[in-house]
Amino acid sequence: MQSAGCALHRRIHALLEPADLPAVREVRHRLRAALVRWGVPQLADTAELLASELVTNALLHTGRGAVFDAVLTGEARLRVEVQDGAARLPGRRAVGEFATSGRGLLLVEALADDWGVQLRGDGKVTWFELGPA
Repeated sequence: MQSAGCALHRRIHALLEPADLPAVREVRHRLRAALVRWGVPQLADTAELLASELVTNALLHTGRGAVFDAVLTGEARLRVEVQDGAARLPGRRAVGEFATSGRGLLLVEALADDWGVQLRGDGKVTWFELGPA
């Protein structure tokens, strides 16, 4: 995982290698630490959970790496984007009671203030936003 970020800009940027699942943990920790440093620790639990879902989906289901970006605006609104190299849009699927996966985007939909997927270049960006409580 390669990274760059500056608290003055309130931005985190990370390049994630294909199948680098240990990087998911590092993204969560960096995001939580940044939100505390930026003065919005109340966003950390939800942001960490949702970012983890998006990054894991990108690394598991695309077979490629991903780009993670998180930006906090002056209005204390957090936007997290995960770009991957697959132009396939995520779809809803029936999830059985005992299934061990398939609920990530349901969590994003339920907990984010706003979210979406946009085709970009040869891939897509899945994003969510959280506002101040």
